[in-house]
Amino acid sequence: MKILALLKLSEAEQQKILSTHSAVELIMAPDHFDGEIRETWPAFCCDNYLAPQTSGCGTRSERDALLADADVIFGGWPYPLDMRRRSPKLKWFHQQPAGANNLLKSDLWESDVIVTTSRGHGNTLAIAEFALAGLLHFSKDFHIAKQDCAQQNFNKSKYQSLLIEGKTLCVVGAGGIGLQVGRLADRLGMRVVGTKRSTSRALPTGFSKIRNPSGLLELLAESHFVAICCQLTKETIHLLNEDAFNAIKPGGVIVNIARGEIIDEDAMVKALNCGHLRGAALDCYVGEFENPPSPMLWNHPKILITPHCSGKSDINHKRHTEVFCKNLKAFIAGEPMLNKIDWATGY
Repeated sequence: MKILALLKLSEAEQQKILSTHSAVELIMAPDHFDGEIRETWPAFCCDNYLAPQTSGCGTRSERDALLADADVIFGGWPYPLDMRRRSPKLKWFHQQPAGANNLLKSDLWESDVIVTTSRGHGNTLAIAEFALAGLLHFSKDFHIAKQDCAQQNFNKSKYQSLLIEGKTLCVVGAGGIGLQVGRLADRLGMRVVGTKRSTSRALPTGFSKIRNPSGLLELLAESHFVAICCQLTKETIHLLNEDAFNAIKPGGVIVNIARGEIIDEDAMVKALNCGHLRGAALDCYVGEFENPPSPMLWNHPKILITPHCSGKSDINHKRHTEVFCKNLKAFIAGEPMLNKIDWATGY
């Protein structure tokens, strides 16, 4: 079984894959397709996600041969858009990132190839801490301090910090990251509620209530804070719209560590401008892989925007190779695989 790796893997990670089964052959090809990717992806995306000045390796025919011979591909982001067409033997593709919507541009989407992701196996704790930091940023008036520093003049009358203990946080998407957000918020004394597509009787650690997505407005009406952690699908585009923002308690704070398209940004800015929302911490925005943020987001005094960096940390808890190896064993044995994308739901 030939596995083509399109991302960098440490020697330890390579050995872990090879030790999974004696029939496994691992072909390493990180950066090989960077030239093609630069020709087919927006320059903004390439500048931010590819190593500087990389132009790929080998000829087109050599790269075609790598894809044509692969039974399995372990890929990252961004990627060659036409992998399915050029990989006639391909049976399974695993992507390092968690977001299934990353593959919408690929000809793998809705194909006959099994596609899995590393959802729940990234730096989920780092992302959860980042989300809490965003909520605290506005709760403790750090955004006002930033403005005062720029003007070199303190206006103490503007500082009206919120006590977060006892207040309610709604976690939109109580999956891998969302569960960590809820657990940390509970430890800070917050009441935590959340949405999840599939619910069970047992509540996750730290949560006092879980509802399916149809109950979102009900939960927002109880909430002072909102953390957006769900997958981007057809159903979640503009999930946070004007009705949703109006439902949040006055003076609420939102944080988005998922995908920008989940928020109706015009409705969000309207809620910020009228004072209904206190602030918005955004680690993503609409079109973040094609363009920089709009001036509306860059310049708004109640918006903190960062470059999708919530998963970065001095301690790396990423376990994408771990989930790949688990799935490799299951794939060889013909057993169910983790995080297999359901084309009907979009993740």
